[in-house]
Amino acid sequence: MRLRSDPYSKIKVLYEDNHLLALFKPAGIPTQGDITGDLSLLDWARRWVGKKYAKPGAVYIGLVHRIDRPVQGVVVFARTSKAAARLSEQFRNHTVRKTYLAVIHEVPKKPEGDIMLYLAKGRGKSLVASQDDPRAKLAGLHYRVIDSVTGFCLVEVDPITGRHHQIRASLAQIGHPILGDIKYGSPARINPGAIALLASTITCRHPTRDMTITIESPLPQDWPWPPSRA
Repeated sequence: MRLRSDPYSKIKVLYEDNHLLALFKPAGIPTQGDITGDLSLLDWARRWVGKKYAKPGAVYIGLVHRIDRPVQGVVVFARTSKAAARLSEQFRNHTVRKTYLAVIHEVPKKPEGDIMLYLAKGRGKSLVASQDDPRAKLAGLHYRVIDSVTGFCLVEVDPITGRHHQIRASLAQIGHPILGDIKYGSPARINPGAIALLASTITCRHPTRDMTITIESPLPQDWPWPPSRA
């Protein structure tokens, strides 16, 4: 595995107990292993737990959701198989609330609204498709404008579904690609390997306790809002 020191030094532990581990994933790190061979956040978590608790054998870390490699923010892992099963069920039933922050090009005509469309996975990206396309799946999100300046806008996004690249493809489809997302039409790059999309919070039921928890991502130092910071 190739290990690049810069992005990995930015990983932060946001929450930990016997059943959960929540990390801040910097942009440029895959959530799980991919063809690049780069160290994934999942493997980093296994190493971190093994080192902290001096575990000599294999460390169990369950993957229950992902965020794209160029996206940064909260990722929650399960530390037990019981937690993995219960969290996975919450994600399947859409009872986990996830919120994102995105810097987009231009300002939407409506300050708040829903985007509902059909997406089909293509080569490395999701494409808007006809409802009749057998590959197509309904994708939905709600957005709300938080702030704006000339040419750019900060929005909060609540996904309704969990489709591949749905936030990126949906915002691009209405003419407001995410800053730095060249794949979906942004004319400008930001930091290498990054787009201006942050997995800001995750709210879920704790898998073993009768409580709801919300885990919030810190705002990264290189977050491009206001745009003068880009």
